Amino acid sequence: MEQISKIAKADLKKASGLLLALSIIFVAANLRAPITSVGPLVSYIRESTGISNSVAGLLTTVPLLAFTFMSPFAPQLARRYGVERVIFIALIFIGIGTLCRSISSSVALFGGTILIGLSIAVCNVLIPSLVKRDFSSKIGLMTGIYSVSMNLCGALASGISVPLARDAGFGWQGALSCWLVLTAVGIVFWLPRMSQTRQAAAAVSQVSTAAGEPWRSSLAWQVTLFMGLQSFIFYNLVAWLPEILNSRGMTDDTAGWMLSLIQFSMLPFTFVIPIIASRMKSQRILVIITTVLYLIGIGGLLLDGNGLVPLWSVFIGIAGAGSFSLAMLFFTLRTRTSHAAAQLSGMAQSVGYLLAAIGPLVFGILHDMTHHWTVSIGMLIAASLLIFIFGMGAARNRYVGDAQA
Repeated sequence: MEQISKIAKADLKKASGLLLALSIIFVAANLRAPITSVGPLVSYIRESTGISNSVAGLLTTVPLLAFTFMSPFAPQLARRYGVERVIFIALIFIGIGTLCRSISSSVALFGGTILIGLSIAVCNVLIPSLVKRDFSSKIGLMTGIYSVSMNLCGALASGISVPLARDAGFGWQGALSCWLVLTAVGIVFWLPRMSQTRQAAAAVSQVSTAAGEPWRSSLAWQVTLFMGLQSFIFYNLVAWLPEILNSRGMTDDTAGWMLSLIQFSMLPFTFVIPIIASRMKSQRILVIITTVLYLIGIGGLLLDGNGLVPLWSVFIGIAGAGSFSLAMLFFTLRTRTSHAAAQLSGMAQSVGYLLAAIGPLVFGILHDMTHHWTVSIGMLIAASLLIFIFGMGAARNRYVGDAQA
């Protein structure tokens, strides 16, 4: 009888762990798709609402600025109201924002976009701390799983938005509102976690904030700049790679596929790298490999001809997976508590997405000043070298708040 009871408890624990994992996976699925689904539909939105090209371009910049503004506040909200409750409310606001921006009004469009950006920022910051708290023995595995969920849904959203709007006859409003289904699934899977809110909030409120203060830590700044520079490279390529390839004679469709190739190349490595990295005391070898792949891939874009662009895209994708995965993992590996992880995540994502927001603007200005892409691409090569410098510091086996950090 006692043996049966033990087996039943073990099965219940496994089922509970699976439900926890699924809840995180479905929340992560909502953290890219509502944003990446907009870019391919900009021309449809512009024609429908009458907004200018420059204003339409803000639709992809506004969420990044919302990330910058909101990220530092997410840990304080979690301490006060509990991580589960804050994420649940954020999911609801993602749904409300998705509904708002599906209205044929420029005011509703931008209002919904801002609401989505603020809500996603909260989840971006708190998910790593949740993984540290609930999956402390499987940090690498869970980081890989939720990263794949996030990036896979983001890549799919980029690819199917136009077919949904044009071929399925949904229009841009219907194509954007389709993602409400994903948000609803996330809310349903998150509901069972709400019972943990009070207990978790009480536990977090007793944690000292001194050890988790990241803004005065050199290690925290190394993690932050590593995170920021990889975002800087990625969003510059998202904004400008098709234009670069178009100027070299590549067709619009093929140039778009090269950008998709980067994102799909990231997926398997986004899963594998956190598992490998979490088993290492120092992740410096992974930083070195990531930097070398960035330099080869981005440097290849300086060469004449388009024959090797698919290869350069794959190298950039693998490097992007390495830098993104390590950045997410550093939030948990370089901190001792879940609240400290949330604070570091908030700091790094605030600074990181600010760099991501201003990067494409600087990239374009350099092109306009020089009338070619060499200097702009050189800026990405310089960012890759800085990723190496800050990554080597962030990859040390240290903790934010310790004297040696």
